[in-house]
Amino acid sequence: MKLLLWIIAVVLRTLPGSCGSGVHFTKHPSNQTVSQGNEVRLGCAVEGVTEPDIIWMKDGKKLYSTDQVFLTLGEQHWETSHSVKSIRQQDAGQYWCEVEFHGLTFSSDRAWITVEGVPHIIQEPQDVATFPNTPFNLYCAAVGPPDPVEVLWKLGGVPEGGYQQSPSVLHVPGVNSSIKFYCEAKNSRGVSVSRTGTVHIKVLPAAPVGLQVRRITDNNVTLSWNPGFMGHSEISSCVIQVMRTSGRRWNLPQQEVRVPPHAHNLTGLRSYSNYSTRVSCVNEVGPSPFSPWVSFITPESVPSVAPKNLSLEISEEQLSLRWARLKEDELQGKLVAYKLQWTHGGEPQEPLLFKENSAQISGGARFFNASIQVAACTSVGCGPWSPPMLALPPSGPQVQEPRSHMTVGLLFGFLGATIVGFLLTVAAQRRGKETKFGSAFKGPGPESSVFFTAARSFSRNVTDLHESTLDSLCISSELKNKLQDVLIPERLLTLGHMLGKGEFGSVREAVLKSDDSSVQKVAVKVLKSDVTSSGDIEQCLKEAAYMKDFHHPNVIKLIGVSLHRRPNQRLPIPMVVLPFMKHGDLHTFLLLSRLGDEPFDLSLQSLVQFMLDIARGMEYLSSKNIIHRDLAARNCMLNENMSVCVADFGLSKKIYSGDYYRQGSVSKLPVKWIALESLADNVYTTQSDVWAFGVTMWEIMTRGQTPYPGVENSEIYEFLIKGERLKKPADCREDIYEIMHRCWSPVPKCRPSFQQLATQLEALHLTLSPTAPLKEPLLYINLEGDNREDDREGAVGARILGPEATAEASSCGVPWQRRPEDEETDWLMVGSRDARAIAGDYRYIIAPCGAIAEEGEGLGSSDRRGDLGNGPLHETRDEEDDVVINV
Repeated sequence: MKLLLWIIAVVLRTLPGSCGSGVHFTKHPSNQTVSQGNEVRLGCAVEGVTEPDIIWMKDGKKLYSTDQVFLTLGEQHWETSHSVKSIRQQDAGQYWCEVEFHGLTFSSDRAWITVEGVPHIIQEPQDVATFPNTPFNLYCAAVGPPDPVEVLWKLGGVPEGGYQQSPSVLHVPGVNSSIKFYCEAKNSRGVSVSRTGTVHIKVLPAAPVGLQVRRITDNNVTLSWNPGFMGHSEISSCVIQVMRTSGRRWNLPQQEVRVPPHAHNLTGLRSYSNYSTRVSCVNEVGPSPFSPWVSFITPESVPSVAPKNLSLEISEEQLSLRWARLKEDELQGKLVAYKLQWTHGGEPQEPLLFKENSAQISGGARFFNASIQVAACTSVGCGPWSPPMLALPPSGPQVQEPRSHMTVGLLFGFLGATIVGFLLTVAAQRRGKETKFGSAFKGPGPESSVFFTAARSFSRNVTDLHESTLDSLCISSELKNKLQDVLIPERLLTLGHMLGKGEFGSVREAVLKSDDSSVQKVAVKVLKSDVTSSGDIEQCLKEAAYMKDFHHPNVIKLIGVSLHRRPNQRLPIPMVVLPFMKHGDLHTFLLLSRLGDEPFDLSLQSLVQFMLDIARGMEYLSSKNIIHRDLAARNCMLNENMSVCVADFGLSKKIYSGDYYRQGSVSKLPVKWIALESLADNVYTTQSDVWAFGVTMWEIMTRGQTPYPGVENSEIYEFLIKGERLKKPADCREDIYEIMHRCWSPVPKCRPSFQQLATQLEALHLTLSPTAPLKEPLLYINLEGDNREDDREGAVGARILGPEATAEASSCGVPWQRRPEDEETDWLMVGSRDARAIAGDYRYIIAPCGAIAEEGEGLGSSDRRGDLGNGPLHETRDEEDDVVINV
């Protein structure tokens, strides 16, 4: 029965004017032929529907009219019309009306409107690019009504032939210069004129413009450029020329690349070398002139070879060493030091550093029978080691180990055989006297003394420094499986100087080596060495697990996790490896713009861009159901492109159900950034992150001022509950303050979402005109914060240096460096900036004359740690920004 009803309904819907269900059309639109510009009216009436919604259709699409009128012809009998005041060619087509009733659609008869007027051009003539005196065709088509339609061509304003039936094709035997053309279409109502086209003569392209180096990674350089005037012909390829200047010029083989895209990656370049490059592009006619030369320098790398010709002279009083200098191409960077590694009795000793390729060290006797190797080091790291040399006492000849390895091998073999034979002899003597419980040895007296030998011995104090794995940690299987594929062996990390310290650990600059021997500068978060709780370790690794899944340009991304094995400790120290943020944290950067030795201006457009970057990053985190809970300028980092990345997820929580997280324990939290409801009930949502974003906007507009100046941490809740909020900063526009003020609504649902904030800030950013760049370059160096407990990790500062100072930055002492006592002793590093990437533990830099520099001193007197009292860099702040909240 249902199937029968469905078939009847379908039939009724397909029959125009059907009377199914009592609905039928009493008036249908009629065919009309009208002249262009006249008025047209179509009528339609339907009966059997109460207050129907009659819809007009044209060529299968709905017509939307704001002046449609319905007239009542009787009970359930309605009429409507559709009119066009001034008909045009595009109004021609098929019209009808439809009405819906009980889920069925009823349609009237179709009617055609035909518009008569001047011809309508349906195929406009297009521009042509051709070679001189080469034949080509031009096309033009037009329609009526009324028909027929004829077409006349005009080339350079001169008619070509006579009128032809539309559509028309004009064959041109060729031209030798650029010329204009168009077509005229004529019927009984008048003449229409097409667009004016141009015949272009193909020529050589112009030189490319905007050639620049987009990215330099190790020995790979990415170039990009824009094609200039293409000569009215598509660019098919471009030629890249590269020249290396190192005392003399070396022209490398030129490379041809297909375009688009207009970009290319140069590979296989030498490290720490000056290069120049230029580009020429090719079209059908030929190559363009070359663009101007663009110069660049590839980054430093570790030396490619070991120092050669190592020789030594040794006596009781002194050890003298000498080796050959490395060539510039072998060094692959600026020489920082030569590192001497020596082994005595099979135990590695503390390395030594030398500034020159020779040295005299007092106390030569301690090096007797030691194996000595030397490597050259740049700021990136140290190169391969020289062949080991055995330092024999003066009575024996000093022989280089590679030439005497057989002699040394025989000596050690004989010694080993003697020891093994002695042990076997002792074991054979004891075996005859073994008892069930031990070994009895006959003593000089009448009674035997019994000694017991354990079947298996072990010591809890034995140091096991094998590579640590996640299995050595007491963490959940889920967390272990999530971090397994990002675990980095500790041997690939070389830790450098400390960037910042926090309550639970520190952030260090480091160098990460990959399996292909390439290096990458990174930042490493290291848990404090005195933290032994597996709970603290798991919390640190959970933060890393959050970051593993982040893929957004404004959110910092995890590179990997490593484990530092400690002597005499059961658990290793977890290290979270992150991208190195060249310009440090946003709060320090803002402070330096006002309070540095050389303050600099930040345009409003730059400040709004900072806000927009943070909003986009937080929009992404909220879409991943991540609540940050510690959003502030200090936890936002600036990368090399001055883009802001949201970082520091130590307090972050993932929301698996619902839309809030309740803090259920005692926590140390930044109260001046916490939302009102979080202070009251310890409830955290994405809306509470929006509150913190508003405070962060205030920090940005005030260039790093502390929020709520003059209000104590203990007074914040009472201050806010009264309706008080942060005041509008000086020179802050009303529309910007309005955005941040809406973030502080006492009702969380009334605050804007991060998506809305990103949209508003993006629109605001577009209204700001770009400003001229800073005339002076920025050199960003480490900023020493005060010793408060709430020092934030990764506090890297900035300082403006003039052009003349930039060239000396690597050798001159700089202020705001960390004091020696601020450095942890787990990885003791030299204070010199250039020596931070040298692997290994060492305490001294030894001059050629044998003098020993003091601990913490750099490679030269200019590298001494700067005085921390060179000027205030921080405003007076509350005693601490955090307070312990008890639940």
